[in-house]
Amino acid sequence: MQEFLPILSLETSAENCSVSIYTSDNKFSDFNLNIRNIHSEKLFELIEFNLKSFGFSLDEIHSIAISSGPGSFTGLRIGFSAAKGIAFGKKLPIIQVPSFEAMALKISKFLPKSEFIILKKATISEFYYTKFQSEKDFIYRIIEPTKMIEISYFQFFGNTTVFADVKAEKFLQLPILTAFDVAIWADKYGKDLLTFDVDFIEPNYFKDFIPKVIL
Repeated sequence: MQEFLPILSLETSAENCSVSIYTSDNKFSDFNLNIRNIHSEKLFELIEFNLKSFGFSLDEIHSIAISSGPGSFTGLRIGFSAAKGIAFGKKLPIIQVPSFEAMALKISKFLPKSEFIILKKATISEFYYTKFQSEKDFIYRIIEPTKMIEISYFQFFGNTTVFADVKAEKFLQLPILTAFDVAIWADKYGKDLLTFDVDFIEPNYFKDFIPKVIL
């Protein structure tokens, strides 16, 4: 077993508040609450319930995986605060997992040897966009790195498969990302990303947060 396993994995980049304990593909837990704005209230409760259900304590966890964005500014901030607090208290390393790459790994399992796009709404008129190519043996590569695009860019998608969190005739529903998906990515790609410098890690927001002002 790899030295950074078992992993405590957290996913808070979207509506889904998800916690997983992962030791292998055959031994894991995954608890999800897909409810808007529930992260600050339920995340630590899910962590505690997950550990108890799995028969683990935090002392048996060897690393923490956290989805790093893009996604909800508030959700990412809550997830990172929790991960950093636990890591600091237990002297654990953190693995930052790119949210869209964890999603791409999930998609590549059922869409082999295909180009596909992950599209996620960021603002009223802007979307996070990444283009991937799935290869054999559940491997993917990035064709176009994550960036912000305008709605008008939709016309350039052509016949490429698009997974999106908006309804459109040619789009497929974006799968829900879970902490289990994040843990799988961390297990496969995260060995060289482990860091104990938890004070300096930050989510990849991809866009500056501008608070709304009501006059």
